[in-house]
Amino acid sequence: MEKVWLKSYPPGMPETIDVNAYQSVAEVFDQAIEKFGDNPAFTNLGTTLSYKDMDRLTGQLASYLQSLPNMRKGDRVAIMMPNVLQNPISIFAVLRGGFTVVNTNPLYTARELKHQLGDSGAKVIIVIENFCHVLDEIIAETPIQHVITTQLGDMLNFPKSLIVNLVVKYVKKMVPSFSLPGQVSFRAALKQGSRKPYDPVRLSHEDIAFLQYTGGTTGLAKGAMLTHRNMIANMLQASTWISEKIEESKETIITALPLYHIFSLTANCLTFMKIGGLNYLITNPRDMPNFVKELKNVSFTVITGVNTLFIGLLNTPGFDEIDFSGLKFTLGGGMAVQQPVAQRWSRITGSPLLEAYGLTETSPAVCINPLNLAEFNGSIGLPLPSTEVSIQDEDSNLLPQGESGELCVRGPQVMKGYWQREEATAEVLTADGWLKTGDVAKMDADGFFRIVDRLKDMILVSGFNVYPNEVESIIAELEGVLEVGVIGVPDGKRGEVVKAVIARKDPALTEADVIAHCRKELTAYKVPKIVEFRNELPKTNVGKILRRELRD
Repeated sequence: MEKVWLKSYPPGMPETIDVNAYQSVAEVFDQAIEKFGDNPAFTNLGTTLSYKDMDRLTGQLASYLQSLPNMRKGDRVAIMMPNVLQNPISIFAVLRGGFTVVNTNPLYTARELKHQLGDSGAKVIIVIENFCHVLDEIIAETPIQHVITTQLGDMLNFPKSLIVNLVVKYVKKMVPSFSLPGQVSFRAALKQGSRKPYDPVRLSHEDIAFLQYTGGTTGLAKGAMLTHRNMIANMLQASTWISEKIEESKETIITALPLYHIFSLTANCLTFMKIGGLNYLITNPRDMPNFVKELKNVSFTVITGVNTLFIGLLNTPGFDEIDFSGLKFTLGGGMAVQQPVAQRWSRITGSPLLEAYGLTETSPAVCINPLNLAEFNGSIGLPLPSTEVSIQDEDSNLLPQGESGELCVRGPQVMKGYWQREEATAEVLTADGWLKTGDVAKMDADGFFRIVDRLKDMILVSGFNVYPNEVESIIAELEGVLEVGVIGVPDGKRGEVVKAVIARKDPALTEADVIAHCRKELTAYKVPKIVEFRNELPKTNVGKILRRELRD
């Protein structure tokens, strides 16, 4: 089939990228070390690591991982921590060691963590101590054989490292008690790994670099198999797109979204590593006053985020006092950027807020708006180089410009499939390579794509996917629940929030009961913010609850 609506911007930009330029993400990293060795690579809480530092530390951890019993090429290593220096060290160490990264949300409940570790078959987990109590609950029911624990301040300069760890543990009491016999500290792993160089592993395009978990209509998260080819492609596509404004070794990007999120992982950590940039890691972006304070003390050129993050910053006192003179552009993704937010952002910062579109399954970037866009246009932009985007009807026929249908993507960044889920893979990947996104979109006369609606019932809360079936199955566990339907409702701050509509069999069941139960079993963003009780729920003639009518 011929390329469909493939369009590059600006004029003169290559329509394709050479994905064969590298064989693995580890090779990209090695070349960055060679080229940018003395440049700062990652900064967090006052400590900066250069590319040479990253070379040494990732090599030590890779050596330690390779020394563990039963560890073979391709084995999965879970990484469970916020944006601290240990995170990128772990990511690149796992890849250099020839293993697969399983990015794990540190806010997972025991149930969610048990599923992801079991499904991925992870043998090793690198986890920050603040969340070890969750792992403690379920580790006996998982394939985990080796645990590496780290404290928040482990990679900070002395004596700050000691002070931070003592305050976190004993003053703020942010580390609940846990027992994980046989655990090894992050520092001890580095020390042991320093005794012997790691063995470079020959990796190919088809080796899996990341198992990136995303929700599913079954209520269970699925692991998108993102190969080294997928990740290299998206790095090259993104770096090509931004090349007109970006200079090698001269950029500082604010990384506030967690690195376990595919947007931050590729757009920030990997893409700016490739060009010798500095990732300025924000550990707790929810603490907006401190976030703004940090931004006042750093000269940055790029920032990425989701709509809710931008709203939070705009509404924090002191944000308008930040020096934005070096800011080249801001990239919004993960959820729709709202026009009033983008306009206010541009007015205060003097720099555009550009919307992009992607999916976990596409590593993630598919479309981005041009960097020289005069004003926010409400579109998701134009396809990246080597990316085909089409609008198709339910029978996979191509639809003409202006008509709405399912947005489909084909390109080297499209995942290999879902881990150990052939049927689920077949539902979204066609024989001729199209990924069916489940999003309804249309293309305007200028080639820009616009999201109209979603075919899926997925709810998007602050850029994170919430799937109704999962929340419904948890609520249905309550004895007082007869039927439940879960939908997303618009929210000015988060984009959408979760709403549960329940028919009770026990009139004594309260909203507080439902929310308390959900908080035990679900990550915070999945917990319903609204609970409504009805006598009965709308259903089809075969008894399926009509979420569409609940939304209406």
